[in-house]
Amino acid sequence: MGDGAPFLANQVDDKFGAQGSYLLDFYHVCEYLAEAAKSCASNDEKTWTETQKKCLKNNEYKNVLANLKPHLIAPEIKDDKAPVRACYRYLSNRTDQLDYKTAIEKGYPIGSGEIESAHRYVIQERLKLPGAWWKAANADSMLALRVVRSNNRWNDYWKAKVA
Repeated sequence: MGDGAPFLANQVDDKFGAQGSYLLDFYHVCEYLAEAAKSCASNDEKTWTETQKKCLKNNEYKNVLANLKPHLIAPEIKDDKAPVRACYRYLSNRTDQLDYKTAIEKGYPIGSGEIESAHRYVIQERLKLPGAWWKAANADSMLALRVVRSNNRWNDYWKAKVA
């Protein structure tokens, strides 16, 4: 999951091939939708945005693109003044990264908020103790152990190390 930066999706392809998939962070998508809503439905932005979000969660991205298309403005208008175009381009260039329905059905998160906030209690809580300093190799090992513990895999880890 990520914000749609091409290099992130390419890394997933390079490292996992057909065994992996990349999901566009739903929060980032919603930011684009909220900006587009100002032009697409200025009289009821919230309802319009919620409708688009429901479509995306049902893998109906074509409906969202169709709802954006009538509001596209002339290409000579700068991108920073064309939020509908930015949203349309963002989604249409990443349709293979919008499989929210499958993620939801499998109980996977569709937003990166959990992961982005986890650094405070998984990483920083241990590594940023007052007066502490770390060598890179030691910090990497400590982080690996913290992640194992946070994922409730502590006993599995030690069983594998002993075996």
